[in-house]
Parts: sequence; structure tokens; C-alpha cells
Amino acid sequence: MFTGIIEEIGEVVDLEARGDSAVLSLSARTVVEDVSHGASIAVNGVCLTVTGWTDAEPASHLDFDVMGETLKRSVIGTLRPGDKVNLERAVRADARLDGHVVQGHVDGTGVVVSRTPGEAWESVRFGLPAELARFVAEKGSIAVDGVSLTVSAVGPDWFEVGLIPETLRATTLGARQPGDPVNLEVDVLAKYVARLLDTAR
Repeated sequence: MFTGIIEEIGEVVDLEARGDSAVLSLSARTVVEDVSHGASIAVNGVCLTVTGWTDAEPASHLDFDVMGETLKRSVIGTLRPGDKVNLERAVRADARLDGHVVQGHVDGTGVVVSRTPGEAWESVRFGLPAELARFVAEKGSIAVDGVSLTVSAVGPDWFEVGLIPETLRATTLGARQPGDPVNLEVDVLAKYVARLLDTAR
């Protein structure tokens, strides 16, 4: 489980296709401090398992196996060497939950529609797939590329969030431009409520 509070921005070293799967290699500094084989790290909001790592300067390399389902449901398969990615280690049981409950199970992808700068923050609109629209509510939580955000407005096929300067600085969302794809994970509580309502009919 994750919180959606990004620890660092890493960099893609390689994405090697292997049939219907791939091996993703990243460089990072912070999330490797206590890394172990089998550890879970969210990469742009996708929970991936560490399969190997190499200590190096100035940053260590991490390797992850990426299965076909992940490549199909997320934008991980579009990553290229040099791309920046949001990284977060799994939350400790004794830590504060500063964001919201993020599973690292991406529900689908969206796209940046527009950016509207404000005096001290920025409003960003994202396209919302029809199958996810029912799970997104104004003032509700959503994870975009692994970043815990609060929905400020919602429409039939879009939602908006406000990004404070810290989020713009500390995550890849500061550099996302209209047309860029992003990973989306809706609030898990909304998914369970919808499932209960569906089965009760």
C-alpha cells in the first residue's frame, strides 16, 4: 500500500521488451536506501516488485519485471530512457497516512487536457475514461501518476485538480503538458461501494 506522497523523481534507464512482458530499469537515490529483493515501489503509481539492483554513483539502478496486464492498463510501456518517473516506497504500518490509500493498482489511463496557471498554484484538467467516471467525485481522492490529489471539479469525461508549488516541484506533474498520458487510480473505497451496489440489484 502507498500514500501518494512522492519521495523522489527517478529516471528510466531502459525498458526491455520480453514477449508480452518487459524489464524496467530505473536510476534512483532515495528509494534504494533500504531496498530489498521483493520490495514494492510505486513507479508513476504502478506497484512494481524489485527484482534486482546495483549500487552505483551518483544513483543506483533498480530492476522490475513488468507483466503484460500492467503494460496494457498503464503508460509504463511507453516509457523511454531518460523519462522521469514518480517513485514511492510502500508505506510502513507505523507511518502517517499523509495522502490517501493508494494500492498501486492502476485502473486506466487519462490525458492532460489543459493547464491554467494561478498566482500560487495551477489548475490541471485531465481526460477521464467513461468506465472510471462513476468513481470520481468533487472533493474526492484520485492518484495521477501515483500522486495523491483532491478533485476540485468533475465533468462527464474530465476532472480537475489544483497543484500547489510543492507538487509541481516534487513530482513529474509539473512538467506534464496537454496531450501527455497519465496513470489513474480511483479511490478504492468508491470501487467497493460501486461493487456492493451492483451486486445488490
